[in-house]
Amino acid sequence: MRVFAILILFLVASSSYAQENWTAPEESKNIVNPYEGNIIAAQKGQKLYSKLCWTCHGKNGLGDGPAGAGLNPKPKSFADKDVQIQSDGELFWKLSNGKGMMVPYKHSLNEEMRWQLINYIRTLKAQK
Repeated sequence: MRVFAILILFLVASSSYAQENWTAPEESKNIVNPYEGNIIAAQKGQKLYSKLCWTCHGKNGLGDGPAGAGLNPKPKSFADKDVQIQSDGELFWKLSNGKGMMVPYKHSLNEEMRWQLINYIRTLKAQK
């Protein structure tokens, strides 16, 4: 019984650690954003974000949305350096495929819409 309890604790801790250190496959770094720097795409992405993402990621993308409060791990802040240093392709891959409570959007949003969201996420980097 004691070994079983230790195994459960290990699995829960490992699952949480794996979610917090979510890494996209190496080849995703080579996915090119066809809308990079496109202000209109970012504006459309903001509209999508306000419908789909804010409840977990927060109105300003800080990971503080009301639905995110009960998640483990908590949603990341898009302003964080560790999010912003990822390539557009890595973020696109994560948005497309999801993990855990983050649903895969490749089934519900077309590629253009997913790129619009990536362009909006890029506008949320921390202000200095």
